[in-house]
Amino acid sequence: MKDSLFIKACKGEQTERTPIWIMRQAGRYLSEYRAIREKYDFLTSCKTPELASEITIQPIDIVKTDAAILFSDILVIPEAMGMHLELIESKGPVFDTPIRSLEQIKNLQTDGMIERLDYVMQAIKMTKEKLNGRVPLIGFSGAPWTLATYMVEGKGSKNYDVIKSFMYNEPAVAHQLLQILADSIVEYLNAKIEAGCDAVQIFDTWAGILSPTDFEEFSLKYIRYICDNLKTNGAPVIVFAKGASSYKGLAELNCDVLGVDWSKNLGDVRNEINSKKGLQGNLDPTVLFAPKEKIKTEVERVLASYGNGSGHVFNLGHGVLPKTPVENVQYLVDCVKELSGKFHEE
Repeated sequence: MKDSLFIKACKGEQTERTPIWIMRQAGRYLSEYRAIREKYDFLTSCKTPELASEITIQPIDIVKTDAAILFSDILVIPEAMGMHLELIESKGPVFDTPIRSLEQIKNLQTDGMIERLDYVMQAIKMTKEKLNGRVPLIGFSGAPWTLATYMVEGKGSKNYDVIKSFMYNEPAVAHQLLQILADSIVEYLNAKIEAGCDAVQIFDTWAGILSPTDFEEFSLKYIRYICDNLKTNGAPVIVFAKGASSYKGLAELNCDVLGVDWSKNLGDVRNEINSKKGLQGNLDPTVLFAPKEKIKTEVERVLASYGNGSGHVFNLGHGVLPKTPVENVQYLVDCVKELSGKFHEE
């Protein structure tokens, strides 16, 4: 896949246009996905390789993005460590016994975790076969801080007081949990690359809830450790720290691409990091509810904000929203394919 637009852009190589894929492109905005979910719950869909691979490929056939991302969930790691996970439609993920003590951390089942996640590896192999070289396949993991937030809070949160109290009152214990997660993520992503993933992305969804100092201590340190210990075999590594206040520390990571949410200007980030990394993003997902003229205008604005040259992977600034009209997603992809060529003329 090294000749694919997506891989070349990740590596900063010259491309004839900007590639596009979309976070959560395999999901509820597609009627084909909803048809599967009427028969199977979310976790069953993740844990059944045939279903996960079918869902992964749907957007490649329907909206024609330049890369596939394996249908899965970041919380399969804590679940494989023995935490009981429920995904409730109206409430999101729920752990019925959240982490609140060192004893619970010591009881996490890290041995044999990859064997328990074999369904993910089987889904990768099946998907690669079905894709048959059409586009690259991205594997992903949550970052340690984001996984720890869910594991300690037990569910989504508005003010993250439980994880932050834990972090401030028991910093040594918090660091133990984060290191266990970092080691597990290295093992998991390496297994994904070995199983056939052409690139991997690390999602730090809750990076933005930390102050710059706390981000360095409780998040970036562990992402750095993961990036330094991946056996990539040439597979690009993307790091998406949503809401990060600065990209200078991120730019020093041993990765290829930094994801940028819609609150930042891509050109400003490119200047801040002195073009050291490729950038991915960063259209506001709600623009896809706008009229087509507005979508086109915003696509042009994002492309222009990055500017000329290689190293840009077009994406949303976060995942596509469930009620997004599929024809608008198709239009977005068409716009990027049509409008981005002029930014790559030598």
